[in-house]
Amino acid sequence: MDLKEMIFTLSEAAGPSGDETGAADAAAELLRPYVDSVTRDVMGNLVGIRCCKKRGAKCVLLDAHLDEVCLRVTGQDRGFLKFTTVGIDPRLLPGLEVRLLSQPPVYGVVSCLPPHVLTQQEREKPFEADRLYIDCGMTPDEAEKNVPVGTYAVYATRPFMMGDKLACGKALDDRACFAVLVRTMELLRPHTLPVDVCVLGSLQEESTGMGARVGCFNLMPDYGIAVDVTFGDTPDSPREQTFPLGGGPTVGFGPTLNRRMSLDLMQTAQEQQIPCTREILEGNTGTNSMQMQICREGIAAACVSLPLRYMHTPMEAVHLDDVENTARLLAQYILTLGEEAND
Repeated sequence: MDLKEMIFTLSEAAGPSGDETGAADAAAELLRPYVDSVTRDVMGNLVGIRCCKKRGAKCVLLDAHLDEVCLRVTGQDRGFLKFTTVGIDPRLLPGLEVRLLSQPPVYGVVSCLPPHVLTQQEREKPFEADRLYIDCGMTPDEAEKNVPVGTYAVYATRPFMMGDKLACGKALDDRACFAVLVRTMELLRPHTLPVDVCVLGSLQEESTGMGARVGCFNLMPDYGIAVDVTFGDTPDSPREQTFPLGGGPTVGFGPTLNRRMSLDLMQTAQEQQIPCTREILEGNTGTNSMQMQICREGIAAACVSLPLRYMHTPMEAVHLDDVENTARLLAQYILTLGEEAND
């Protein structure tokens, strides 16, 4: 499966933060050919392991979270569904199509008033989430029976290509990065590994962070690399805070990250002529590297990021060359880590 198809498969899977089974199942099938085992831990994290079969070998953990931003039904009023948001800006929602993960799933539209009936003051202010409803075309009795409180909803958008290189779709934060991990393991398949490699498809990054915390505690890696997205450039974005799509991954530098790992990743990129940029991450990185570094007695943690446009919207965008180059960087770093890691 090529990168585009892999990203599309992961994007289309439903995996709201707290109910990631659909996304984890899709991810497991993609990862399975490249690792020795694929399991699910008690938390529900997806865990793939490839062992180097060397006594006393160090372990490297590669993490990308599988959950996506979502809505959750909290009640209903005359058949219209009330909801709360997880990681979604309510300004995006009016008129948006969503998929409710009921049994069976149903589609709905976030209700909105036409501009003709709004006051001037209302037109100038975005609607807050508590004033919005999901209309799924049901009567009150049908809504209560078929879409109970607690039901998740995700964006209903389908992935597509924008031009030849930009893959667009929902949940590319962070499914595009899980595609990076699958591609990394594919690149490593013909090589004898110097270290054990664990791939963690973690849960609940967008809500609690518990997936990575439990996964790291269970796997006890010596090194951890959180692979997540960073802010892609747009005409209206500050240039000092964004990165060009097609310009390669970023490597994080900051007080919570292991400086030696960051420097080695940059050196690897330079030696392999992989385009790569330093990203300054002051304090909290906003990624699962924060969960890694405080696990047990502490894990040396790094952060490698994929530039992405339109984060947490129904249509995120990544560059296929960046996905490939991020995988190349991780694979080569792992191959060169062995002698140093096992000293």
